[in-house]
Amino acid sequence: MRNGTKMTVWRWEHETHRLQRKSDYVTAEEPLEIQMRAAGESQTVAITMRTPGNDYELTAGFLYNEGIIKQREEVASMTYCLGEVPAEQEYNLLAVQMAKPRLPEMPQLHRHFFINSACGICGTTMIEDLEARGLQPAADGPLVDPQLLPSLPAKLRAAQTIFETTGGLHAAGLFDIDGNLVELREDVGRHNALDKLIGWGMLNNRLPFSNHIVVVSGRASYELLQKTAVAGAPIFCAVSAPSTLAVSLAVRFNITLVGFLRTGRFNVYSGRERIKQ
Repeated sequence: MRNGTKMTVWRWEHETHRLQRKSDYVTAEEPLEIQMRAAGESQTVAITMRTPGNDYELTAGFLYNEGIIKQREEVASMTYCLGEVPAEQEYNLLAVQMAKPRLPEMPQLHRHFFINSACGICGTTMIEDLEARGLQPAADGPLVDPQLLPSLPAKLRAAQTIFETTGGLHAAGLFDIDGNLVELREDVGRHNALDKLIGWGMLNNRLPFSNHIVVVSGRASYELLQKTAVAGAPIFCAVSAPSTLAVSLAVRFNITLVGFLRTGRFNVYSGRERIKQ
């Protein structure tokens, strides 16, 4: 099982009042180095801790969200780098071969950065940087039924196949305006999960995510709202709390930000015009 490892653990339960040996699965977490290549040039742009799987989508989503690439045609290929033994592949180093003869300018990556799976890309991009990239606010609409939103976390949870086994993963899901799950990605890092989802959208020509709802299993941070704005999704929902910077970004880019989405209730921090009265 590539995204989980079976281990022996000791479990204490109230009924028995003692430790018992059990087998359980633990979520995999491994580094992924992302290299960009063009002609004879090569540059490491990121090293992220992630749950192995959907690495092409994670890479595409990360590069797209950071403004390094703007469309899939800029990427000629993505391949895992071969190890010392040609028959074996190293699945922790992914090379992105650019279609152009030179690497793109990457002032935001003047040094390659280490992305912690828990905190994301901290402090590298602020609201002013997004405006400088020409990112526009989401268009008005669509309208969503408030009775529909509280049902989304349960649908997200039910579709988390890896979580069922390991219990240690975040999820990012894309829903249509009627509450149907379109696609879902999981990862040990909530930012990675959303990068994978947006990478899926880019590689399958599904961007922007207009008239769709993004739902995440954790809190609403600035980084997640940044990625949502880049992907063009007008509604973002989190089961936990938002940060002040996340609210500011949502207001600036006309995103409906919903937090504390639980059974029977939720808070709206911006964009309440999209919630039917």
